Amino acid sequence: MPYLSKIALNPRRRQAVSLLSSPHRLHAAILAGLAVQPVTERILWRMETNAPHRAEILVLTESRPSWQHLIDEAGWPGADGGHPRIADYTPLLERLALGREFTFRLTANPVQSVPHPAKPSEQQNARLKAHTEQPDSARRPRGFRVAHRTAAQQLDWLLTRAERHGFTIPPTPTPTPAPGLTADATHTPGPAVTITSRDILRFHKHRNGPRITLSTATFEGRLRVTDPTALRVALLQGIGPAKGYGQGLLTLAPATAEAAVTHG
Repeated sequence: MPYLSKIALNPRRRQAVSLLSSPHRLHAAILAGLAVQPVTERILWRMETNAPHRAEILVLTESRPSWQHLIDEAGWPGADGGHPRIADYTPLLERLALGREFTFRLTANPVQSVPHPAKPSEQQNARLKAHTEQPDSARRPRGFRVAHRTAAQQLDWLLTRAERHGFTIPPTPTPTPAPGLTADATHTPGPAVTITSRDILRFHKHRNGPRITLSTATFEGRLRVTDPTALRVALLQGIGPAKGYGQGLLTLAPATAEAAVTHG
């Protein structure tokens, strides 16, 4: 049974500062919230807010977690509003139906695979060198993941992957013209999605290890279900790479105000 959790951290505490500065450390702390170790289940998480006074983390797990260690070390133990929220995710999954619309939020790492990066990193150069030194180097090397840098590229990345994940993004609703006016026939509505934030994360997995760089984008908009099974898989397994570093968690909220499911 999947669970969606929301955990509040106190950015003024030393341990919270350490966790929030490194997706690698935060991922390890999240894994520590599961009783069955080593963890083999799929974990998705996302930084929901990271303000000077409060940071919130969304986490999707297959089993029921405990976040007491995070609250004790980096939150507000015993304070009103400091207790983590843990909700059964099954009701949302059961609401998925062909043609139904939801609003959504997704923070992802939009990338493409290329045979040879234009500006290879230190690690990519090492891979290329190792390939040329192999006896069978005539065989093409495995592709390299290269980040989409512009907002237009990142938006196109999402639009081209939507159908395989069981949804489409409908066009933005055209406003009804005022009485006596006619609609602008030349206006072509775009997809109902915007990029609300973009960031580049830089961190080290280990003290003397190579630096990891991730280009991220947060998408918010409206989607229409075209394949409930595929969308259910996307919700539980995430979209795109770098899931261990807080990327790929897709959350839904009802398109109608009276429904109860939220982004978290």
